[in-house]
Amino acid sequence: MAAAVGVLAATAAIGVAELVAAFGRNLRNPLFDVGDRVIDAAPSWLKDFAISVFGTNDKIALLAGISILLAVFAATIGVLALRRRFAYGIGGIAVFGLIGAASAVAGPEGPIAILPSVLGSLAGLGVLAWFDGGLTSRGFEEDAGRRVFLTQIGLGFAGAMTAGIGGRFLSGRLFPVNTDGTSLPAVANPLPELPESVDFGIDGLAPFQTPNTDFYRIDTALSVPRIDPSTYQLRIHGMVENELTLSYEDLVRRPQIESDITLTCVSNEVGGRLVGNARWQGMPLDTLLAEAGEDPSADQVVERCVDDYTGGFPVEVATDGRDALVAIGMNGEPLPLEHGFPVRLVVPGLYGYVSATKWLTEIELTTFDAFDQYWVPRGWAERAPIKISSRIDTPGAFANVSGDVVIAGVAWAQTRGIESVEVRIDDGSWQEAELAAPLNDTTWRQWKLPWTATPGRHTITCRATDATGETQTEQRSRPMPDGSTGWHSVVVMGEAA
Repeated sequence: MAAAVGVLAATAAIGVAELVAAFGRNLRNPLFDVGDRVIDAAPSWLKDFAISVFGTNDKIALLAGISILLAVFAATIGVLALRRRFAYGIGGIAVFGLIGAASAVAGPEGPIAILPSVLGSLAGLGVLAWFDGGLTSRGFEEDAGRRVFLTQIGLGFAGAMTAGIGGRFLSGRLFPVNTDGTSLPAVANPLPELPESVDFGIDGLAPFQTPNTDFYRIDTALSVPRIDPSTYQLRIHGMVENELTLSYEDLVRRPQIESDITLTCVSNEVGGRLVGNARWQGMPLDTLLAEAGEDPSADQVVERCVDDYTGGFPVEVATDGRDALVAIGMNGEPLPLEHGFPVRLVVPGLYGYVSATKWLTEIELTTFDAFDQYWVPRGWAERAPIKISSRIDTPGAFANVSGDVVIAGVAWAQTRGIESVEVRIDDGSWQEAELAAPLNDTTWRQWKLPWTATPGRHTITCRATDATGETQTEQRSRPMPDGSTGWHSVVVMGEAA
């Protein structure tokens, strides 16, 4: 019973904190603040493991883990407070509140961010105080007393959950950020519709253009930042002649371009799904840097997002003619909240951790000697050009196949393009696959190969060659520190036709 009271106190604290956070644009539930600090402090191998195991559900897994640890802590505090001394409960709640407050104040919101932790802790303390005096002194050991206890616990949990759900409901309505009311400006020279020849339209094969709802999301933000475009500002500074501060309206009024670009996460394992292709709209980054006046001695572009995440890549990548964009649109729509609304960076040919910063607030010109971006001190490479890769989408691993089968997948080598893809069945010779039509050298390319399956176990392997003549290596390596390598293989089971 005492353990249940402790868990109720923690639930009440979190529920009230969520409700309080709903009444401030920059306030958050302490779970998210603590989670952010855990992400910052976690070693790179652990983050890599979480992404490889949980993929885009890594944040859900982290919050679940924190919640389980909190429940165990709260149960222990309940037992100590109600069966020994109430001072233990005060101390436990104080620890809970201090951890939440310290995590909150370390973020970009400032001192006011501690309010949810403080008021939530008071709510948790109130729950413990309600049951103070010991369970047996209230007759909870008797049947009637147990019924009273269970009723109180049930009502307490209902109230705590109502506060939490109510806070979550209100958080998006008291301070709404609605991308539906934001329209993209016209593009002077819009790209034509995608030709049918770039997409084979095969079931199980990733479509050439990834829908916004299916596009992978990997970042360090536990809760999606909600930036009001009416107050948004982008600062361009550092080693420049003219520092610029641009509002969202300033960016929208500037000449826009469109570009089809495939993005890849450095944490993508061989055969992984942390890659997607979209049509992006925005302003050329080199135009903005030219307007600011680049210092010739600057060699790194550093970008910062609203939660102080930083990326960094060579200046020449922004000025060598590729479509490096300060993007505001994705597949004909304003950027979705989870993909960086209102503004993000998109840079072809570089892994996302150095270049695809979402919720962008600053661009700084500096040097690699002067600054290390977020992931470099954590063991990842300073410069991160995307490696040539290919993937088998269909048939899937351990699929049962018979008769005539189409093996199909995608391959990418951004800024070089894909020249060929080869497929091998078991230990046979390499066979050249048919490629879908190329769109440009910054997007992936579909491929397919017809095959007549025979009974038994078969291993299908693919490899790609880019337009420079480089063939992807067979040698397997994990994503850290600069992207995975190796041929993708799947095992299928052939059945009699």
